[in-house]
Amino acid sequence: MVNDQTKLHGDNNDNACLRWLNEQPRGSVLFVCFGSGGTLSSAQIDELALGLEMSEQRFLWVIKNPNDKVSSGSFFNVNNILNDPLNFLPKGFVERTKRKGLVVPNWAPQAQVLAHESIGGFLTHCGWNSILESVVNGVPLIAWPLYAEQKMNAVLITRDMKVGLRPEIGEDGLVEREEIGSVVKRLMEGEEGKKLRYRMKELKEAAIEVVGENGSSTKQIEELALKWKKV
Repeated sequence: MVNDQTKLHGDNNDNACLRWLNEQPRGSVLFVCFGSGGTLSSAQIDELALGLEMSEQRFLWVIKNPNDKVSSGSFFNVNNILNDPLNFLPKGFVERTKRKGLVVPNWAPQAQVLAHESIGGFLTHCGWNSILESVVNGVPLIAWPLYAEQKMNAVLITRDMKVGLRPEIGEDGLVEREEIGSVVKRLMEGEEGKKLRYRMKELKEAAIEVVGENGSSTKQIEELALKWKKV
């Protein structure tokens, strides 16, 4: 299914991702993406890859070249264009997971992916836009913050909103493969995941209500527009 995934680049990612998702069962795929700038170390990429494999769950992973110095390296790294990120995956990973996973380099149409019916979870860096897109589509989360306000956002979605899980970091500073495999399986298959999915569905419905015709957000926007007209 993903024998040609090393050929996925640029605009071709859009159609390739969506075509692949069309072939997957409803709610079965974990989307893995760390935003525009988020990067992992080489060692962490290995652990994430092997953890996804251990989970035995379907996944769509947007991978970038590793950066062993900063977690926001994709903002400044021209190597993301020059080098193929798939070259940094563990040997044999793509072949072993080809029936369950799709790995695409650098970018995917996130809004369309999260809106797809086959998506059942989102492993995210906890950027605010990503969180909002998840709520709008009712997709529960695995929180993996990297920098800036993302750690606060992770606390919000796991402790306050209760719509996500958060893997624990090991003593060596890595989220280890066993932890990743366990958390992914809990979200996608476990009772805990079912509760998070139900809670996220409630948030989705609340979000739809506030932007509806008589919703609070709609009314506030209308009031603001009237004030601007009077200026």
